[in-house]
Amino acid sequence: MPKTLRKAVIIIPFIVILLTRCYILLTLRLNYAGASVYAEVSLNTTLFKTSSQANQYLRQLTCITALGGGHGLGRLLFSLKFMRKKLVGIVATTDNGGSTGLLRDAHDCIAWGDIRNCLSQLAQQPLAADLLNYRFSEGPSLKGHSFGNLLLYTLNELSARPIDSIQLLSRLLKVSNRVLPMSETPTDLVADTFENMHCFGEIRIDALTHMPESLSLSPQVRATPEAIEHILTSELIILGPGSFLTSIMPPLLIEDIQHAIAQSQAQIIYIDNLVAENSPAGRLTTLERLTWLERYLQGAKINAVISPKAPEITHIPVISTVKAEQDTEHRHDAESLLIAIAQAHSQLKC
Repeated sequence: MPKTLRKAVIIIPFIVILLTRCYILLTLRLNYAGASVYAEVSLNTTLFKTSSQANQYLRQLTCITALGGGHGLGRLLFSLKFMRKKLVGIVATTDNGGSTGLLRDAHDCIAWGDIRNCLSQLAQQPLAADLLNYRFSEGPSLKGHSFGNLLLYTLNELSARPIDSIQLLSRLLKVSNRVLPMSETPTDLVADTFENMHCFGEIRIDALTHMPESLSLSPQVRATPEAIEHILTSELIILGPGSFLTSIMPPLLIEDIQHAIAQSQAQIIYIDNLVAENSPAGRLTTLERLTWLERYLQGAKINAVISPKAPEITHIPVISTVKAEQDTEHRHDAESLLIAIAQAHSQLKC
């Protein structure tokens, strides 16, 4: 064997060993660096100890859209109202009970009650909120009516569109966030049961003893155009909290909204109730409620959940640090909810 070849045979194994060791050290270093970077990102973006930190983080978003109704959506909007025009609430308009039901029966209008509730929680002055929520207790024509519902109906009679009346009242109340009806056309919620029965209206659906097979709107209506625009430009879409069948679900039954959510690039967060509601939906697990929601999202998936207890959910982040307001176990503490939303979004961002 030539002398040069013998030297190569001796040297090559050492070179291979050296390169192997270098590769191992480099791999370990990269893995360690990657772990350090991830730990640093996690530390900086997912741990919020104060509402001001969460506030500062969420202000970076260009648009947040929240869908729902009732007290739940109002509480959520109150927690995020610092977002000003970058926060949009799309409100269910299918309620047919109480003052809203009386107005709808008499005038074939959209349901104003949940919109009034949201505006009252966003109002800058407590007296304004009390005025909107004032309910007449006497008089054959006024008894049972909410002043805010009557005011919105009156403004609507003077306006070209329902959203014009909402914007006018928002300006009077100095509300800087956008509140939109899911549709400007009157419609009702309908549940189809497994017994082949059609349950018409929220009042009857609230009285169901078990989950329906499906939900729909009658008639099927178009979404408010501005609502679609905001969904498509949102970075974050929030569903809930609130009554599952009669507050959270109605906006998701409009095909325009389903399609817009599916086309949006936004992350989707579902906020569960703190206390199980007194309805068939309250007896579902959080995962079962997610499955119900996703049936109406045209392929879009919920990316994170805020829930005090959802051990069955392991495929997406669950933020369980949210707390109740003092002395009100079913009502989210505003600061705690704000921190939980920032926590959920930052984990998705990572």
